[in-house]
Amino acid sequence: MSVNESPAGRQPTATYDSPFLKACRREPVPHTPVWFMRQAGRSLPEYRKVREGVPMLESCMRPDLVTEITLQPVRRHGVDAAIYFSDIVVPLKAIGLDLDIKPGVGPVVEQPIRTRADLARLRDLTPEDVSYVTEAIGLLTGELGSTPLIGFAGAPFTLASYLVEGGPSRTYENAKAMMYGDPELWADLLDRLADITAAFLKVQIEAGASAVQLFDSWAGALAPSDYRRSVMSASAKVFDAVAGYGVPRIHFGVGTGELLTLMGEAGADVVGVDWRVPLDEAARRVGPGKALQGNLDPTVLFAGREAVETKTREVLDSAAGLEGHVFNLGHGVMPSTDPDALTRLVEYVHTRTAR
Repeated sequence: MSVNESPAGRQPTATYDSPFLKACRREPVPHTPVWFMRQAGRSLPEYRKVREGVPMLESCMRPDLVTEITLQPVRRHGVDAAIYFSDIVVPLKAIGLDLDIKPGVGPVVEQPIRTRADLARLRDLTPEDVSYVTEAIGLLTGELGSTPLIGFAGAPFTLASYLVEGGPSRTYENAKAMMYGDPELWADLLDRLADITAAFLKVQIEAGASAVQLFDSWAGALAPSDYRRSVMSASAKVFDAVAGYGVPRIHFGVGTGELLTLMGEAGADVVGVDWRVPLDEAARRVGPGKALQGNLDPTVLFAGREAVETKTREVLDSAAGLEGHVFNLGHGVMPSTDPDALTRLVEYVHTRTAR
């Protein structure tokens, strides 16, 4: 189904004509819509207060907390979309893998996936495994009204890298060793993760998410030839699995300037761009028929109001000829960012682009 259609069998939802979804569909908008990756999180004092003493994974499994945390930046900043508060390892935890998110470290997997026998631990994800997601999204859509909710998941490559490495990595030596040395095992691992990821996104869409974003956070570690040969088909499988819902599908990775053409080919409707490539050049690489999302350097927010506005104008000027543009940062909001700087940025983009 095209993203220009409302979901089959349903009337257009309250969010269908929102600026965010219009931009994703490359339709005229009253202003350039804005949201921020990691907008719900440590930059907000209200987030730190509500999360106090609650481990990260537990907070992702409590519908009351998920609802409150997801709504906080919408209330504070007036962004044009909410993003569901969760973590990319949630579906892996839900199918029984022994992992945890350790403060200051990130996701740590007790027993990394290294052999074919280990694949047996990656069972299918069912809606019952993540019933708290369905409950939380039901609560959220009731509160958000005409503001769209973005569902999300980690892409197969990034999930595989965590699983094979056992945690965060700068070199991805174990993951790449499997990719190069045992390509059949690697392909089977990514295929299994594509099924789990697709199931997780389907739960979110069926519960009421208006769009979804696939985070391939670590894909920038790959050469284009390796991405095409060893990764792209798994991401494409995820996008294909949710295509029939008619919701916009966003694809984002960090350091992926050399991969933008391929990431567009993988099947997304919107391609996220980090701050390293101007949006007009990104559009040339991605090709026609896609909206773009991005791409202010998140560190600019530490530089003062005048600098923020100058750099924001550069992004907006670079986006002037795009078919569709969703303003975002080129990566997530940094924890020490002044929340007021984000609020002012939303207002500035809305005012500057008002049509």
